[in-house]
Amino acid sequence: MLRTAFASARSSLRVTNPSRAFSTSLARRTVTSLHTWTEEEDLLRESVRRFAQDVVGPKVQEMDENEMMDPAIIKGLFEQGLMGIETSADHGGAESSFTSAIIAIEELAKVDPSVSVMCDVHNTLVNTVLRKYGTQEQQDKWLPQLAESKLGSFCLSEPASGSDAFALQTRAKKNGDSWVINGSKMWITNSYEAEIFLIFANVDPSKGYKGITCFIATKDMGIQIAKKEQKLGIRASSTCTLNFDDLKIPAENVIGGEGKGYKIAIEILNEGRIGIAAQMVGLAQGAFDKAVPYTYERKQFGQPVGTFQGMAFQIAQAAIDLETARLLTYNAARRKEEGRDFTKEAAMAKYWASVVAQRVSGQAIEWAGGVGFTRETGIEKFWRDSKIGAIYEGTSNIQLQTISKFIQKEYS
Repeated sequence: MLRTAFASARSSLRVTNPSRAFSTSLARRTVTSLHTWTEEEDLLRESVRRFAQDVVGPKVQEMDENEMMDPAIIKGLFEQGLMGIETSADHGGAESSFTSAIIAIEELAKVDPSVSVMCDVHNTLVNTVLRKYGTQEQQDKWLPQLAESKLGSFCLSEPASGSDAFALQTRAKKNGDSWVINGSKMWITNSYEAEIFLIFANVDPSKGYKGITCFIATKDMGIQIAKKEQKLGIRASSTCTLNFDDLKIPAENVIGGEGKGYKIAIEILNEGRIGIAAQMVGLAQGAFDKAVPYTYERKQFGQPVGTFQGMAFQIAQAAIDLETARLLTYNAARRKEEGRDFTKEAAMAKYWASVVAQRVSGQAIEWAGGVGFTRETGIEKFWRDSKIGAIYEGTSNIQLQTISKFIQKEYS
């Protein structure tokens, strides 16, 4: 009876009030929140969480103090299938979604942002370039190696080419059936441990950025590590200066065609920024998870310090900030998967997540008081690691500039 009555009412609405009919059609749709995951994504999150806590966790402090990634961690990432998340099964990968990669990056960062960014760069930059722009032969040759055993590095930045990425000075000249590269790169993530490198060089400076080309090379071709940086944070993640002195690369190692490097870099960095946003969200959550329980254990003036209104409100605000950063990040990831434009959303996510990471990790130290300032808890490491979020893969000012351009285009 009720079903018949409802059907009759709905029919009446369609005839007499089209606007109400529209709202009725919305009610019939299955609308999910950004916290709705596929079964595969849920399983992946739990698997990465266990790996991060059980395998990475015990080694975090040692790796940070030694400023060196433990080779066993790199090996473990490959064994867990986390270095070819979107790569096809035919090429040895997990053949999962972009959101799955973002989930893995976030979960790793909750324990160690250094391990997280290593996984991030390898997946969202190196693997993605080959999947999107590599020929079938290049994919068949390189993707299985990157999925199973060999770490990748993305070589774009130079001493005079940071935010102005396309002012790069590295040159490539054709020599028979090879290219010869001369120049240097700076601030290159993963470069100390990497065996496979994507190198951006200009083959025709007279064409400006339209001469920039992407090459794939291996370390044993003669890539030189000139300097390994000592950093404030993400110390276990290697950051090096690389030199190329007459580096000879086969002609078939050009990715995407001559002069297409600028297009590749722009498009890939947009995706990479979502990865950095996920790293910053995970970092902030890791600091939050360490500090907040302590505030309910430590008592002063007869009550847990976390229950005093001043601190309780700070914790509540931090939780709100974390949620907004996470929603921005996964919204950008889902838009990317849906094939919609996500450049503005990626910039928003990266900018805000880096702000939240610094803010929450800094507050977490204060919530824990004196012990938070020591290395004993690991909270201070999250704060040191957070600073890089406002710098790499596009500074915060670059993100704001990107966002403002979209706003100007929409409203002017």
